[in-house]
Amino acid sequence: MTLRTIVTTPEPVLRRKARPVTKFDDKLQTLIDDMVETMREAPGVGLAAPQIGISERIIVVEYFENEEDEDSEEAESAPKKLYAIINPEITRTSPEKEVAPEGCLSIPGLLGEVERHLGVTVKGQNRRGQPVTLKLKGWVARIFQHEIDHLNGVLFTDLATRVWKPEEPIEDKV
Repeated sequence: MTLRTIVTTPEPVLRRKARPVTKFDDKLQTLIDDMVETMREAPGVGLAAPQIGISERIIVVEYFENEEDEDSEEAESAPKKLYAIINPEITRTSPEKEVAPEGCLSIPGLLGEVERHLGVTVKGQNRRGQPVTLKLKGWVARIFQHEIDHLNGVLFTDLATRVWKPEEPIEDKV
């Protein structure tokens, strides 16, 4: 596995609509593994292929199953849930929304308040090309919406009602 460079604004690839993936070959498997390693090293909870300069519809997401326990001592040893989704599309959204702060590995040093759906259904393919449907709620639904936005050339700052530089270092960037 190889750490990839995370591109930052105003890199043009971040504003392009990414191409669908059609080949599920060894090259794709290596790219997914590299994306996971890069996301973890950053550290972040999600990464889209355009964030490493590749205009393809691939995202990786990793989060704690029980988000309420994320800051507890047990969370250190608790397993994280890892997703690698190819060609993801949001097919259903909850009517309920929530405004919460977001950051981004491609926009270092900024946070923004972004309104997102509390629940989403995402259809796509796993790393082997098999169809998957995910029903997501809460924090992980927010991460998926953020990462899928990247595939459409949308950044959180485009949606934010307020953007600011935090006084403390940012953790858990999506």
